[in-house]
Amino acid sequence: MNTLSLLLAQRPALLRQVRLAHTAFAHATLATWVARITRARLNGPVTLRSADPGEERFCATIIARDGRQSIIEEHFTEEDVRDLAEAMAFVTCSDELDLTFELEDLETRFLGPVRAELERAGITIDAADRRPAA
Repeated sequence: MNTLSLLLAQRPALLRQVRLAHTAFAHATLATWVARITRARLNGPVTLRSADPGEERFCATIIARDGRQSIIEEHFTEEDVRDLAEAMAFVTCSDELDLTFELEDLETRFLGPVRAELERAGITIDAADRRPAA
């Protein structure tokens, strides 16, 4: 079997592995955010937006809808927000995010379904992986 035929034969398995890798990244990112939100007792509505150079937004943003933006910025870096936007884009199947949610709902609304998908795929999630220290 030549290389092209081998790759084509492996395509379904490779696509499954890529999806699982993205799902694992989303889980780790969301679990880190949930742990930090819980530890800092953060709550309230936020809007997560993906980068949009056309709107002169060159990186992902998270905006506190209740005016407590400084608290968000105190707990999360630009890289944290970028990772969250990437994870949420995967979870919501949308590259262009403009998503408003309550911080305290992140676990039940987003992390829970991601965890369930991993478990259905036979992935074991250790207690340490459920809420990593951040």
